[in-house]
Amino acid sequence: MTDGNGQVRSYRDLVVWQKGYALSLAVYRATRSFPRDETYGLRSQMRRAAISTPSNIAEGYGRRTTAEYTRSLNIAYGSNCELETQAMLACDLGLLKPQASSDLQNDIHELELMLASLMGTIKRRSVSRSPGPSISNKT
Repeated sequence: MTDGNGQVRSYRDLVVWQKGYALSLAVYRATRSFPRDETYGLRSQMRRAAISTPSNIAEGYGRRTTAEYTRSLNIAYGSNCELETQAMLACDLGLLKPQASSDLQNDIHELELMLASLMGTIKRRSVSRSPGPSISNKT
């Protein structure tokens, strides 16, 4: 996991991945009580979107290039937004109790902020490391 200096050695060390993983577990638990006719409907969609977020964080981390990591984080962000919409719909349809929906929405929002912050940090770091425009002395 992390080494003695607090360096990230695995995607599992990333708090954003841990939050996404915990949210996936919460979605699985919350959707257990959905009716049978939702087995391949909203239940499945919510679970897939929830799983997609930490999975894409892990995949991007494992790719080891900034471009691929950023691409995977963008996919994770989109999946999290998808889950937010589905949780709202599940509440409005009476499939989730208001408190369960509120808890999920809070976790989804927190994860959204964490993903946005991580993507911003990566973008700033990659911009600061990239060479400036080349200046030619040719006339």
